[in-house]
Parts: sequence; C-alpha cells; structure tokens
Amino acid sequence: MPTGALDHGATVIALAIAAGLVPPLVAAGALMRRRPRCITTADWVTYCRVLLTGVIAFGVVFVFSGAWPERTWTVAILAGLALLLDAVDGQVARRTGTATAAGARFDVEADAALLLVLSVLAALTVGWWVLAIGLLRYVFVLAWWVRPRLRRNLPFSQTRRVIAAIQGIVLLAIIVPVTPVPVAIVCATLALGLLVWSFARDIVRLERSEVEYA
Repeated sequence: MPTGALDHGATVIALAIAAGLVPPLVAAGALMRRRPRCITTADWVTYCRVLLTGVIAFGVVFVFSGAWPERTWTVAILAGLALLLDAVDGQVARRTGTATAAGARFDVEADAALLLVLSVLAALTVGWWVLAIGLLRYVFVLAWWVRPRLRRNLPFSQTRRVIAAIQGIVLLAIIVPVTPVPVAIVCATLALGLLVWSFARDIVRLERSEVEYA
C-alpha cells in the first residue's frame, strides 16, 4: 500500500476520533460545571444520547472521506436509537421525580448537537442549505449577546416541542438509504420552514415580553 494512502487513512481515523470525542467531552464538562452537582438517572440517559451523537459524528468523517457511502443503514440505525432515547429521558425524569431546569437545558443542548451532526450528513444528500436545521439553535444562542432579552427562559410550548421532534425524524428519513432524494428534499424544506417559523415566533414573543404559548 502506498505511503500516501496510509497517511490519508491515519488522518481520517484521527479526525473521526476527534469528531467523535467532541460531543461527549463537551457534555461531560457541562455536567461537571453544574452547581449543585446533581446528576440524575435522566441525565445519564441523555448522556447516552450524546455518546451516540459522538459515534455518529465519528461515522460522518468516514462518509466525507469516501470510505463509507453517503447514506448507510449503520448510521441511520444509530441515529434512530439516539432519537428514541430523546423520548426516554423525559419519561425517566418524570417517573423518578427528578425533572429539573438544568436537566431540561442539558436535554435541549443534546438535541441541538444531534441535529447538527445529522444535518451535516443530510447535506450530502439534499444540499448544504439543510445545515440551517442544525445551525439555527446556535445562531439563536449567538443572538443572546446582541439582544439580552432573548436570554430569558421560554415557557413550555408543545408546538415547539413537536416541531423540534419533526426535525430529527426528517433528518433520519433523509439519511435512510431507501428514501427517494426528491422526497427527502421536500421533507427537509417543509421541516426547515416549520423550524424557522418556530424560532421567529419565539423571538417575536420574547421581544414583546409575552409569556403565553400554545
């Protein structure tokens, strides 16, 4: 095997390991900084989702290197498991009476990380515009530095929660090998439209200091 091929393979593996470690390390740092440092069973379930996100990010590097196909059942199954865990941690928190604001924030950031990784992978199928699904949350966070009003906690909204769930389902559908690309593009367009509307609604209501949500 040529030396260049070996060097390329080593670089891909190193990048894949680095990408896979970022989500769990960042999440672990967030848990360790929590005061008081109370990590619940639901938090551990959420952390398992973060670990899966790291494994998916590991695989995404191999996809970009050309070693794996753009859509593979292995990554799709891992993404499906991660999305299923998103429904589990909330149930665990409620049944154990350990639902907290810190846990809810941890859950939201875990969701955001998963959507970002999946949108990067989905971009290879439907186009780079779909990255907006994964980036909007972080754009909103950056906006906090410009508009302090946006830093206030948002009241619970079932509509927002459903729209967020739709993003994960659509991104999963896009990376499933059997989904026709035209169908994937239409679904991604509709999902992004709903997400933009949801963020716009929240921003407008925060600016107007409204507290009631559907």
